[in-house]
Amino acid sequence: MHSTRGNGPSLYWNAKSRPYRRGSAVTDRIPPHAFFLVSALFHYLGPSFAVLLFARIAPLGVAWLRIASAAVVFGLWRRPWRYALALSAADRRLVLALGIVLAAMNSCFYLAIARLPLRTVGAIEFLGPIGLAAIGLRTTRNVAALGCAAAGVFVLTDARFASETIGYLFAFANCGLFVLYGVLGHRIASRAGGIDRLGAAMLVAMVAALPVGIADAAPVLLDPLLLAAGIGVGVSSSVIPYVCDQFAMARLPRASFALLLSLLPATAAVVGLVVLGQIPSPVEVVGIGLVVAGVALHRPAA
Repeated sequence: MHSTRGNGPSLYWNAKSRPYRRGSAVTDRIPPHAFFLVSALFHYLGPSFAVLLFARIAPLGVAWLRIASAAVVFGLWRRPWRYALALSAADRRLVLALGIVLAAMNSCFYLAIARLPLRTVGAIEFLGPIGLAAIGLRTTRNVAALGCAAAGVFVLTDARFASETIGYLFAFANCGLFVLYGVLGHRIASRAGGIDRLGAAMLVAMVAALPVGIADAAPVLLDPLLLAAGIGVGVSSSVIPYVCDQFAMARLPRASFALLLSLLPATAAVVGLVVLGQIPSPVEVVGIGLVVAGVALHRPAA
């Protein structure tokens, strides 16, 4: 499966789902791991910039700006509405469902990182997909992976749950939506025109998130500096990682890509430390390490 992520790369991608199509001469000369590293960096770099915007824009406003700016970029680039007109009724329902999930997932993610450290939300995000992998491929390896990840999340949440209950509720809601988005995205990726369907889903997400985000985002539309910052968050959070994922996953085996995903919880901790000054405690470092081990151990079902 190629990535259709809202917050992070999908753990459900199947390298055998379609043959690799050669890109340009330039992109083919760049190692696929380099594309993944760029994606991993921007995956949490964009949200860290969003946290800095929370002082001026409410989280739901930032979430809508991210979705809308990504939708506009994909719309100008792919013009997915032309493709959507040719879809069957079942495929249109699938795109509609994915768009609604993307809107809800991004909203929950931003409401969570407004209350919790980025590293904690990033770690919780992977608990659901690892659990789904353990159910789909019940091996000793996946059970151990789920145990490591669950232990890591428990360590990360135990100390602060009482004081940040709402934040954790949004973080776990984002985790559940991440699983649902992965399932829907896998169905889209198994058909031709996956990027065009993703672009159409982003347009749906922009409309779906409009009622909850436009009130907070509307004043920003009259402030060129804040509007440019919001667009930057959308491009760095969604467009750059999406495109880099396409180039990486087209040339990496499924197991290799799954192993590389273990970098992401650690990336969240590093970005949170460097950009936001969120210094993890020794206990939190242990928790992040357990989640990284769980992601590295797990193997998705074919």
